[in-house]
Formats: sequence, C-alpha cells, structure tokens
Amino acid sequence: MEANMITVEKITKRFGNKTALNQIQFNVDKGEIFGFLGPSGAGKTTLINILTGQLKADEGTTQLLGKDTKDLTPEDLAHIGLVGDSSGYYEKLSLEKNLIVYAKIYGLPNSRVDEVLEQVGLLESKKTIAEKLSTGMRQRMFLARALLNRPELLFLDEPTSGLDPMTSKKIHRLLEELKSAGTTIFLTTHDMVEATELCDRISLLNQGDLVEIGTPRDIIQKYNKEKRVKVTFIDHSEQVMAFEDLKDQDMTQVELIHSMEPTLEDIFIQLTGEKLND
Repeated sequence: MEANMITVEKITKRFGNKTALNQIQFNVDKGEIFGFLGPSGAGKTTLINILTGQLKADEGTTQLLGKDTKDLTPEDLAHIGLVGDSSGYYEKLSLEKNLIVYAKIYGLPNSRVDEVLEQVGLLESKKTIAEKLSTGMRQRMFLARALLNRPELLFLDEPTSGLDPMTSKKIHRLLEELKSAGTTIFLTTHDMVEATELCDRISLLNQGDLVEIGTPRDIIQKYNKEKRVKVTFIDHSEQVMAFEDLKDQDMTQVELIHSMEPTLEDIFIQLTGEKLND
C-alpha cells in the first residue's frame, strides 16, 4: 500500500499560554487537493511551518513523502514546493531573472523558467521588473517558482487571498491541471467557496482544534438537517418547503427547484459560533 503524502499525528503547538494547534491528526493521499480551512489566526500557517520544518511542534509527529519530517534530506525537499504567506523576491530583477536564480539552485536549465511562466500565464511578462508586477502577477510568480522543480507535493498558504475573481479562477484551473498530473496539493484558505470547488477533502480548524474533516459534499450533507428546497413557480412566485412536500405539488406549475443546503460557512458557524471569513 502506498504511503500517505502527508501524515499528521497528534500535533500540538503552543506559543506561551496560547495553544495554536491541539492534537491535530489527519492524512493526505497522493494526488488529492486537501483543504485546511479556518479563520485568520486559527493555526493554518503554523501547521504548514511545522510540516515544512520551519517550526518544531511541542507534541506529535509529522511525515512527508512517507518519511518523518525530521529525517527529510535535501533530496527529499527537492520534491516539495511551497507558496507561503511571506514569500520574498528580488524587487529590482525581472520576473524571469527572479526565477532563473532558483532554477540555478535546482540545477535546472533556463528553458524550465519559460515552461513554468507559460504554465501560470506570465510568459509574455517575463521581462517585467518584479516591483512593477500586480498583486495577482506576483502571486503567480511565487507559484511558478514553486513549480520549477516539478514538486510531488505542493503547499499553498492562502494562494488567492486578495486576488480578483478572474485571477483566482486562473489559479484554480492551474491547480486542477496539476492535480490531474499527479501533484498532491495542501491548501490553506478561509474561502469556503474556493474550498468547495477545488478540494477533494477539507478539514475545519477553529482555535487550534480540528472540528470536522471529510469531502465538502459529505460534510454539507451531514449537516443538512432540514432538507429544504426553494420552489419557483411559473407565475414567478417562490416558496420554501421541506423536500418531502414536493410530492404534494402540481409539478406542471413548477419552473425551478433549488436545494437549500447549508454552506461550509453556515456549518462552521453552527460548529463554532464564529465566521470562517470575517
């Protein structure tokens, strides 16, 4: 049986009197997009920092690529990509030269830079000085940099935060292409729509505790207690009713039936009393 790409076993991390992560435990399978959802300050970035060796947990163990993270070699790390919340870059260099620096670190030809720039839709802008890039272009530059080494495992910390909807959609399409090619993606976000559309499975994090985990569909159905629908009739009137009451309706007069399932935001509020996205 193939090892999990990520294994998290009872991870706890404290900062002074604050518990940032409390006994967190889950696995991520090869080739899936796994969403780690929670509001700002919930502990999402802390876990990525632990998984990537930038921070040490107080308790528990983590594995990447089937190996304990403390035993990962530079060769192992070459199979991992990261777009973090504090990614740096060389402001005075062009977009192309920013990536060439990292290509040389990996021992890759300059032609690989053009490949990843085309992949993220920035090839025509490669001569642009980095400080002149828009927020969306800069975010795609970081993603291109993380893809240079063709990682098996890609960590993305709020990859579309602050981006316009069109740029976000472009990144979503790219992530779906990467998944189709076999890349495993660990995605943190507080955008429940993004998570519902992109992720194979999600986990809901609140104040350091993992409060739910599963596919978006399974979680939504689990908390869809009322089973209501909104019915639009051909006279344009609308009525909200229980699903079972549909059998009593004259369907010749019905124009549209819309399921009224809870959103992940609704479920998060139900579980925690707090909003995912303030």
